Amino acid sequence: MAVKVGKPAPDFETNAYINGEIKKVKLSDYKGQWVMLYFYPGDFTFV
Repeated sequence: MAVKVGKPAPDFETNAYINGEIKKVKLSDYKGQWVMLYFYPGDFTFV
């Protein structure tokens, strides 16, 4: 999976915490909408 600046992000599926539940979501579920992808360290260090 090659990711490049200025190019569309590849579709992926992951778990998300939504309204008190963990659900599977895909990037393609949000096609046509603004999406902000946020990544953080898994050890909960200050971001």
